[in-house]
Amino acid sequence: MNRLLELAALGARETMMAQSVNANNLANTSTPGFRKDLINYTGTKQTEGLVTAVDLAPGNVQGTGHHLDVAISGEGYFAVQSPNGSEAYSRRGDFRVDSLGQMTDGAGNPVIGEGGPVALPPFSSLEIGSDGTISIFPLGDSSAEPLVIDRLKLVTLDESLLEKGLDGFLRLPQGQVVPPDAQVKVVSGALEASNVSPVDALVRMIDLQRKFESHVEMMETAKENRQRLDSVMTFN
Repeated sequence: MNRLLELAALGARETMMAQSVNANNLANTSTPGFRKDLINYTGTKQTEGLVTAVDLAPGNVQGTGHHLDVAISGEGYFAVQSPNGSEAYSRRGDFRVDSLGQMTDGAGNPVIGEGGPVALPPFSSLEIGSDGTISIFPLGDSSAEPLVIDRLKLVTLDESLLEKGLDGFLRLPQGQVVPPDAQVKVVSGALEASNVSPVDALVRMIDLQRKFESHVEMMETAKENRQRLDSVMTFN
């Protein structure tokens, strides 16, 4: 009986963890370039728990017409500065320019160029070329020639080695940093959507809820059987 209760409790715990991962995927269905987490159960008598992997399948690229929206064309990643200051990699291209002139992604993380975090002087308009070159028309300058400020750091990564951190960024083992790859191209005025299917995530959520309820019912049954057995043993 104790073994049945133990297995049911383990199943309930693992289902709750899987539900948490699935809920995070669902919450990021609208996050540009988001890569969903996959869940694998590895529970045995010797080891137990869930392991997650990242689904690197691309999302759909959709035109927005916004000059700061950029999508990777084919393979490649943007380099960004993560909250802990390290270089990380992402496909999120909903860029912004803050009040200090720093280019960030939609979550406020600095975008890295080939000269470090991208910082722009005041400008009247901005263009991002297919090779990631960032050009501006300086504010108050009537010159017809754009001024090249920097170039997005675009990289190619060995996807078999990529690890996804709790902050949602992709990294190589031991925080390895790779040089820019001139072969990576981008599309300006477009965004890559998340690769999460909201319908699939909702169906998964319902399925996990049912599994959790079945584990709880099994726990209740195990406790009732134990109580009956204790009652019989006491009577004898």
